[in-house]
Amino acid sequence: MSNTRDALVESAARLLDGGGVEAVTLREVGRLVGVSHNAPYKHFAGKEALLAAIAARELEGLRAAFTDSVRRERPPGEALRAVLHGYIEWAQRHPERFRLVFKSWTIESAELGEAAEQAQGAFVDVVASAQESGDLPPGDPERLSSLLRALTHGAADLALAGHISAHGKGRADPGDLVDDLLGHLRGAAAR
Repeated sequence: MSNTRDALVESAARLLDGGGVEAVTLREVGRLVGVSHNAPYKHFAGKEALLAAIAARELEGLRAAFTDSVRRERPPGEALRAVLHGYIEWAQRHPERFRLVFKSWTIESAELGEAAEQAQGAFVDVVASAQESGDLPPGDPERLSSLLRALTHGAADLALAGHISAHGKGRADPGDLVDDLLGHLRGAAAR
């Protein structure tokens, strides 16, 4: 990956953070990086390809965080909790990136597909480790990963929309709901 491409993706991500998908144009990204208005097209076929590169980079960051959490020599259940809370923190810190990563895509992007597959695989590995340690009930780790991801993602999305909060609707923030689910799953594993 070239330095210019990386700079274009980083500038586009900052535009996304500041104004959503509508704020991202290849012309503005090129201007911010200090290249000609046509230069971004040497790296991206169009806006959707640039957005897919941002999403791929975000997924790679999540995968790295999942992997790092496991490497920190903590029990698997604690590593899983840290991964889920980290996911929520990422969504709250970068809501536009969160929405972008999980939007419906109209293009095929090998880079995005590979990043999504690797992030999913790393997450399933964290869940499988927690199952092996007895922190989660046995069963298909991929399916259990989907349950955990659905609750975590949905809770983060609801909080961003103002539909749940610790001191308002639902009387719980996303982290509280994750902890509730993990507690229920630990109880089921102990039975």
